[in-house]
Amino acid sequence: MAYGTPQGRGWGRIRQWLPLLAILAGLVLFFAFGLQRYLSFDSLRTHRAWLLQQVGQHRLLVLSAYIAIYILAVALSLPGGLVLTLAGGYLFGQWLGTVATVLAATTGATLLFLAARSAVGGLLRARAAPWLDRLKQGFRANAFSYLLFLRLVPAFPFFVVNLVPAFLGVSLRVFIVATLIGIIPGTFVFATVGAGLGDLLDQAKEPSLASILTPQILTALIGLALLALLPVAYRKWFHKTGQRP
Repeated sequence: MAYGTPQGRGWGRIRQWLPLLAILAGLVLFFAFGLQRYLSFDSLRTHRAWLLQQVGQHRLLVLSAYIAIYILAVALSLPGGLVLTLAGGYLFGQWLGTVATVLAATTGATLLFLAARSAVGGLLRARAAPWLDRLKQGFRANAFSYLLFLRLVPAFPFFVVNLVPAFLGVSLRVFIVATLIGIIPGTFVFATVGAGLGDLLDQAKEPSLASILTPQILTALIGLALLALLPVAYRKWFHKTGQRP
């Protein structure tokens, strides 16, 4: 079928939306089958002895399964990211848990980014209002710094930060590198807490974001985020003074 014909163009548009539609279908099926109950602290507490046994006997297999589940959870924007990250630290320790989670989260985020860019990117480019075009140009000019800032500050929902760069035309390379680097500090914090999760599970307690992100940790993360914006301020200052950076 020729893509220059109306039928070809219609099929091309459908193909663009297929990845995003597949993600939405996966999200619907996830809740339809009640699978969210497995991404909870109650489920981790109930099955932790079995999970630890499996890690001891089949460490590589369980690690691979953990990475696959995390990729799927991020790509589908499922709830339970905190539980999964803490579980990674609990099952594999803070260092291996951090590495596995960072790689899985970056992969899942990239899949969602590509799906959103394929489905909506062309439509936005074709119908973008002047203000949106200016916003896209400004964001793209400092895409790495802005995206790194958004990743480092824990106030922004992870799935939102996966989608916004797709709408604003951020390149795939910048998205992957900024995501990979930006989520390392926060992931390490959560994996470290997860490594000591056994005591809380024994006491039937659940860690909360407020208990994990103490003022000291928040200050450190925000400080790193502000450092990520230094190149933007540097370029703006030179632009204002008329000098070449």
